Amino acid sequence: MNIRMMTAAAAAAVLMTGAGAAAVSAEAVNPEDVTGKIVIYTSMYEDIIDEMQTELEDVFPNLDVEFFQGGSGTLQSKIAAEMDAGKLGCDVLMVAEPSYSLELKDAGVLHPYDYAEKDKLVFDYDPEGYWYPVRVCNMVLAYNPELTDKSEIPVTMKDFASDTAMKGALSMSNPLTSGTAYSSIVGLLDLYGEDYFKDLGAQNVAIESGSVALTKLETGECKEIMVLEESVLKKREEEGSALEVIYPEDGSIPVPSTFMIVDDSYSANANSKAAEALEDYFLSPDGQKLIIKGWMYGVRSDVEEYPYDGRPLSEILANAIPVDWEKCYKEREDIRRMFQEYVTVPEA
Repeated sequence: MNIRMMTAAAAAAVLMTGAGAAAVSAEAVNPEDVTGKIVIYTSMYEDIIDEMQTELEDVFPNLDVEFFQGGSGTLQSKIAAEMDAGKLGCDVLMVAEPSYSLELKDAGVLHPYDYAEKDKLVFDYDPEGYWYPVRVCNMVLAYNPELTDKSEIPVTMKDFASDTAMKGALSMSNPLTSGTAYSSIVGLLDLYGEDYFKDLGAQNVAIESGSVALTKLETGECKEIMVLEESVLKKREEEGSALEVIYPEDGSIPVPSTFMIVDDSYSANANSKAAEALEDYFLSPDGQKLIIKGWMYGVRSDVEEYPYDGRPLSEILANAIPVDWEKCYKEREDIRRMFQEYVTVPEA
């Protein structure tokens, strides 16, 4: 199945034509009755996790929730090793993008759950309930208006790679270790072809973490970066930073991050009922508002809030570069090798 980012109506038309949902929806649970322990592997920022930890303690007073934070590459390596040992160290996964969810579903380690309000989701979800979108990270461009005039820099993803005047003054995250960066290059590959990677290499684009790129943007070492919108919005709200987002004219790249429950036979605490209650909360309007407070976008059609200094999700989706999640999954190693063929990626 060729799965791409789409609205809820389009997703229903494509996804729900597949196999009937095998999951069974649970009855509403009183949060105070949810007990035991849940370990969550996630790629979210640590300070956002801290906020969530506090909120979850209030919502689920009798549930012990522990987070393990790491980048997509770190989490995938950790999970691969744990799968080889026959047992994962977590009960829930909140990872960067859906293609890894497709892989874990195929591996048979996930627990299906029929979320009762899936009709309110505006992004792809698994028709059998093995994964749902829970937050949206948006890949954009950014610059420093205190050091660079916007008229002097690219305002499209295409020109980011092809405007030779920017050679040596660009930065982006590592698609070998970042799930959102990897998703973005797959979308750009589909839109512009292999030449996009060649052009990025010719530009001598720096491959580094978003935090390093933002610092270079502030100092002037970089003139423009490809970065997650949330990173810029966070700095603007918390630090009063002058850095500005450029929403590319040819489209930004919204990446829905997924929520998955590990099957009890593979999970750390065999507590799937508590995990289902957590999933219900994170996908509820209250849980989505907590996501949005962390400078990310929500996934529900009935939650109209959007991040500080961001744009409404409807505007983002109106001009978005789609990503083929099946291609991300099935062709991952080939795409990564192609990228490395043209772009210098520093060794870990």
